[in-house]
Amino acid sequence: MIDLYYWPTPNGHKITLFLEETDMPYTIMPVNIGTGEQFKPEFLAISPNNRMPAIVDHAPMERGAPISVFESGAILLYLAEKSERFIAPDLRGRAEVTQWLFWQVGGLGPMAGQNHHFARYAPEKIPYAIERYVKETNRLYGVLNKRLADREFIAGAYSIADMAAYPWIVAHDAQGQNLSDFPHLQRWFEVIKIRPAAVRAYQRGAAVSSNPIVNEESRKILFGQTAQTIDNE
Repeated sequence: MIDLYYWPTPNGHKITLFLEETDMPYTIMPVNIGTGEQFKPEFLAISPNNRMPAIVDHAPMERGAPISVFESGAILLYLAEKSERFIAPDLRGRAEVTQWLFWQVGGLGPMAGQNHHFARYAPEKIPYAIERYVKETNRLYGVLNKRLADREFIAGAYSIADMAAYPWIVAHDAQGQNLSDFPHLQRWFEVIKIRPAAVRAYQRGAAVSSNPIVNEESRKILFGQTAQTIDNE
């Protein structure tokens, strides 16, 4: 059994996409990031970076004590290795999957996240920052579009690389991106959108919370953290 510490954000959706595809038994443990539940000591013991998602695997392959994993990319790798699914078994295929997984973790996610912040959540609209991240998001969409020009999915077969990238494309309108400008990416997006596991994953998320609004109180919690915040927990 997997305990999934979760809130319906792009990074949270990555893990439910995987778990729904594999039918692994799991329980969602909601972590309301807008009210600061990510700073509770019991959650920090699992995820010291005070970010979700995180998991606790109560039945690890080696048996023994439960294993906790934080960071969405690490979780996807752990679950893929545990299930032996959605990651290629050969060296070359695994390299294809992991490099694109890391591309999302190090590029698409952070840049789209800054796009969201400055365009939607920042109390002051800074034109340079908005333009900077909208353009970089656009560049990354172009990279992915080119990658998908001659293959169905990012690494050939559907994999954790696709599961990592897809949730960050869902908010393309809010990111100032028009999918029709990226026909190969749009085709890929529409294929994943209707996968039964993807439909279920987003339904699970909506059942946890359907209110994405950032208010003044949650803004301070989400965007006002310093080292002192961690030290005080």
